[in-house]
Amino acid sequence: MVSLDKIYTRGGDKGKTSLGSGSRVAKHDIRVEAYGTSDEANSIIGIVRLHSSGEADTMLARIQNDLFDLGADLCTPTGTERRSGALRITEKQVLRLEHEIDLMNEKLAPLTSFILPGGTPAGAHLHLARTVVRRCERLLTELAERDELNPEALKYINRLSDHLFQLSRHVNGDGQSDILWKPGQTQ
Repeated sequence: MVSLDKIYTRGGDKGKTSLGSGSRVAKHDIRVEAYGTSDEANSIIGIVRLHSSGEADTMLARIQNDLFDLGADLCTPTGTERRSGALRITEKQVLRLEHEIDLMNEKLAPLTSFILPGGTPAGAHLHLARTVVRRCERLLTELAERDELNPEALKYINRLSDHLFQLSRHVNGDGQSDILWKPGQTQ
């Protein structure tokens, strides 16, 4: 699917980049911002994986691949697919996230306060990834107001932030190492 024999092309030297459709847009285009932000979240998840193992690492590996699927989806506007079609986020990917969220939730005690980012290194980085995913979601909702968007992409990014939150609690000893917010404590 991808063949890169040269890293620089000089094609973006004037502030434009190519979409999957072949059209050229400004590098600050909302669509480019959206898939760039999903790439940023993916990079943070790569850092999380340095601190994870077992089922958490397996879930994160799938999510990293999903985020590349999301980038491919977003870089090809709906209706501009080339002959071979375009890679799109699917309902199956959304349902997998929901299933994993439900499984993690079974082991977690109910929350009694908001959680401050932290706990373990993996937990802290998952909170960072979650906030970047939320930014990506805001960009996707803005993009959806301007242009047609695969509805599964928006569902996926929404579920992903929930998943990363639950996973942060999971890697924090199923919530034992969570740091709870104490309203007004420093007043």
